[in-house]
Amino acid sequence: MAEVIRMPRMSDTMTEGNIVGWLKEEGEAVEPGDTLAEVETDKATMELDSYTEGVLLHIAVKEGTVPINGVIAVVGEEGEDWKAAIAADEGGGSAPAASAPSPAAEPTKVETANVDIVESPSAAKSEARIKASPLAKSMASEAGIDISQITGSGDNGRIVKKDVEAFLGGAGSAPASAPTQPKAEKQGPPAIQPFVHSGGEGFEDVPMSMMRKAISKNVVANKFSAPHFYLTIEMDMEKAIESRTKMNEISPTKISYNDLVLKAAAVALRKHTVINASWLDDSTIRYNQSINIGVAVATPDGLLLPVIKHTDMKSLSQINAEVRSMAGLARDKKLPPEEMQGSTFMVSNLGNYGIEEFTAIVNRPNACSLAVGAIVDKPVVKDGAVVPGKRMKVTLSCDHRVVDGATGAEFLQTFKSVMEDPIRMLV
Repeated sequence: MAEVIRMPRMSDTMTEGNIVGWLKEEGEAVEPGDTLAEVETDKATMELDSYTEGVLLHIAVKEGTVPINGVIAVVGEEGEDWKAAIAADEGGGSAPAASAPSPAAEPTKVETANVDIVESPSAAKSEARIKASPLAKSMASEAGIDISQITGSGDNGRIVKKDVEAFLGGAGSAPASAPTQPKAEKQGPPAIQPFVHSGGEGFEDVPMSMMRKAISKNVVANKFSAPHFYLTIEMDMEKAIESRTKMNEISPTKISYNDLVLKAAAVALRKHTVINASWLDDSTIRYNQSINIGVAVATPDGLLLPVIKHTDMKSLSQINAEVRSMAGLARDKKLPPEEMQGSTFMVSNLGNYGIEEFTAIVNRPNACSLAVGAIVDKPVVKDGAVVPGKRMKVTLSCDHRVVDGATGAEFLQTFKSVMEDPIRMLV
């Protein structure tokens, strides 16, 4: 019996998926575990796998956005009526037995034989010889390499993601047993070109990615559904600098100031549990027992939030390793959605950009977010004398429905005491 494949929910915040391209064509045999298509969600580009054996009878949407649970394909036995299968699936009935293919089915196969070629008709002739997944093409383009130099290991020599990764890693090509693809003309530059002034007004309209759409919806909902207020405090970073220098003399990984911030925040959250809270609805506030800190990571498409689970129970080296690993995956759009779920608090650090002070939007359902600025040299007064100092400002954004001003101030006092004397992280 034919199976109707619908757009799955690939992340907790996903409302629709964008089909980037198909790795299988209508009429091709598929097995459980075969990748059918690549789908861009609000957080990453992911592979859509088949869970059934048969033939890809019908592709409902070749490219573009599809809402959750929308029909995208039908897999079944060769010759089955895919239209009847969709009708039966939507009506709760069953599809009829397999029948001979109708004459109208053949043109459909011809039309979709090259669904992986997404270039314009003028370029299709030269590029059609190269079979590559859309994600592989995108990765090659971003890396500035000629995709024709890569040998594909997929079906019929198709170039897939792992082939590009192997090439970039120094392998140069896939195993020799893989079919060799003929070379094509070198791909041109990315679609977005530098603006050249021609004497008139110019602009370029660029469609938003799924991630940017999700970010725009989330920040509007986060900002205007919660009554924000902000608390800023400045701290002396001299001991933190000294402690970090000593730690890095023995640490297997180089501890960053952001690692110190995350650990200090976790220590303060353990003492001030009301900050480690979530607004659920008009009648419920959840006080979380686990401390899971989300770390804002900038990517080409926007901000992602990998979550360091049980931050208070981890060493600085462990925190450092997790942040580095997840940040790298996030920038490559390979971070699994489950690694971006379950945060109870958020830290956003723009110190590396020289930003001294800013405010962050509270990330629902968290009650608070912490914005961290740069460490700056400035004159300070010590023992009645003006001396050079190292100072850093942080700003706590609070959802006033959960946190009051005094509660937020007490949290910042604890956070400051830990940052100004990092040995407190150990007790």
